[in-house]
Amino acid sequence: MTSETEALCTPEPAPTAEKPRGTEVISAFVKTLPNKPGVYRMLNEAGDVLYVGKARNLKKRVQSYTRLVGHDTRIARMILATSSMEFVTTASEAEALLLEANLIKKLKPRFNVLLRDDKSFPYILITKDHAVAQIRKHRGARSHKGDYFGPFASAGAVNRTINALQRAFLLRSCSDSVYDNRTRPCLLHQIKRCAAPCTGEISEEEYADLVGEALQFLSGRSQKVKDTLAKAMEDAAEVLDFEQAARYRDRISALSHVQAHQGINPQSVSEADVFGIADQGGQTCIQVFFFRGGQNWGNRAYYPRADKSHSREEILEAFLAQFYDDKPCPKLILLSDDISGRALMEDALGVKTGTRIKINVPQRGEKLTLVAHAVSNAREALGRRMAESSSQARLLEGVKRVFKLEEPPKRIEIYDNSHIQGSHPVGAMVVAGPEGFLKNQYRKFNIKSKDIAPGDDFAMMREVLTRRFSRLLKEQGSKADSEATGDEDTALWPDLILIDGGKGQLSAVREVMEELGVEDVAVAGIAKGPDRNAGREHFHVNGQAPFMLEPRDPVLYYIQRLRDEAHRFAIGTHRARRKKAIGANPLDEIEGIGPGRKKALLRHFGSARAVGRASVTDLSCVDGISKALAKQIHEHFHEGAE
Repeated sequence: MTSETEALCTPEPAPTAEKPRGTEVISAFVKTLPNKPGVYRMLNEAGDVLYVGKARNLKKRVQSYTRLVGHDTRIARMILATSSMEFVTTASEAEALLLEANLIKKLKPRFNVLLRDDKSFPYILITKDHAVAQIRKHRGARSHKGDYFGPFASAGAVNRTINALQRAFLLRSCSDSVYDNRTRPCLLHQIKRCAAPCTGEISEEEYADLVGEALQFLSGRSQKVKDTLAKAMEDAAEVLDFEQAARYRDRISALSHVQAHQGINPQSVSEADVFGIADQGGQTCIQVFFFRGGQNWGNRAYYPRADKSHSREEILEAFLAQFYDDKPCPKLILLSDDISGRALMEDALGVKTGTRIKINVPQRGEKLTLVAHAVSNAREALGRRMAESSSQARLLEGVKRVFKLEEPPKRIEIYDNSHIQGSHPVGAMVVAGPEGFLKNQYRKFNIKSKDIAPGDDFAMMREVLTRRFSRLLKEQGSKADSEATGDEDTALWPDLILIDGGKGQLSAVREVMEELGVEDVAVAGIAKGPDRNAGREHFHVNGQAPFMLEPRDPVLYYIQRLRDEAHRFAIGTHRARRKKAIGANPLDEIEGIGPGRKKALLRHFGSARAVGRASVTDLSCVDGISKALAKQIHEHFHEGAE
């Protein structure tokens, strides 16, 4: 934002025998509010943010909440649950809109429309911080010097494009350190995907020409590049240099391959994002297409969380603000549905980007075709999602039947451990529900207890479950308390726990649950069958004899998928911890040894082992190492020695 925001310090309403809520508390705040633009937050008794809104006039906007009549059920429930409010004034309504979007993404209020998938987009980067440019995939902040092209809808789209561009322009993809130390061309040169400037197979000037052609192609001047290559191919053929002509032919073919896999490549739209929205059965899908340089760089489907009372217009408007909160915005945005705050959204995005942004709802021509294509894709994606949800619902109904639950589980937590002969032990938790695996709620547990014998799976499982449910009780209270809030995003209590193990693991879990006083969570163990054959698993449930499912039962396959996902996540976590331990340096454990002193010690002695063998006198000879620090280092490696 262009100016600083000013926080309003509004006094709390006078305390009463019972803390005021709803219209009473809101009316008390209205008396001190200014007639300025800003953002307001509505909080419940626990201090959780219920809703974040922006206003051109804070006083008038908040005053509309001082009565229950005239609001739909969703707003009325929000007003009744409000116990406090917080306010921030801004210099303009456009800045308020930007701040509102930022706070919604950060706080995830229950009554707002939420953008649930917030992954960053990949870009193609052609670097400029080296004499010989490199082409590579890039995510995150644009901290490297170079030209960025994107966004691309997926990493796969970027990889395919880079591969084709390497065939077309022969650009290097190796790191600078690898490039600087090459003595002969690598395999990429042999398969005609790199010009090998590292070993002088091409001069830096000729390589710069290739980079220039690649920049032209990615900037939308693809036809000019292809015409230039076609002429060069013809010239080579005329002088009977058929080998060179074949190289130009292959490069032209690679460029055609890039464009052929992009689907629609509009003639009248050079740079734009296209949004198409579809809704059905209370669910919404927004499909986003990215066009840059006149080329289609892919699309992605989003499924924002919104109450059924929200209109398509409200969902699309809220989605746009959150979508561009941390992403670059093109100069043109095409929408399938108009939004009431279109002018304000243009101003806000213009403030953010420093350029003029235009939002259109096309009525004819090629732009309308692009929007219709986005809407069609949104409908198809929503249909597939609803079909998958229906299938998932049937599987969860089967889980209810198998484990004799009262209702189909909304949240299943699956636990597993991983270690190698007791070393680097970790626990893992994966979560599944009506929408499949909830990967943003997976958790890993480094086993911390020193009293656990190496390889004691029962003790490791006890530690994992104790830590998990102790924290859950502390943060949310009992399961009944959590369900009473009715908040899907904060009610993180599972309906079913699955443990990879048999009777022993199940007993360990039951002990933990009894110690913590948790009684309303079902627990089941999955023991591998004879010879560890998939399909012959035995299920252990407290108070029941072990049982098996029919080999072709879809519920059995579903439970196997849950178990295998927990196993995959646990092994991956263990490998990451083991790899980190292998790369650890003993010098990192010594207080007072930072990166500079560590580098100086390793440069002087050659290795951490040599540092450990050095005397105090030798250590103190290193730049930056005082006698006191040298003694501390020596004592660290010779602890307990006479």
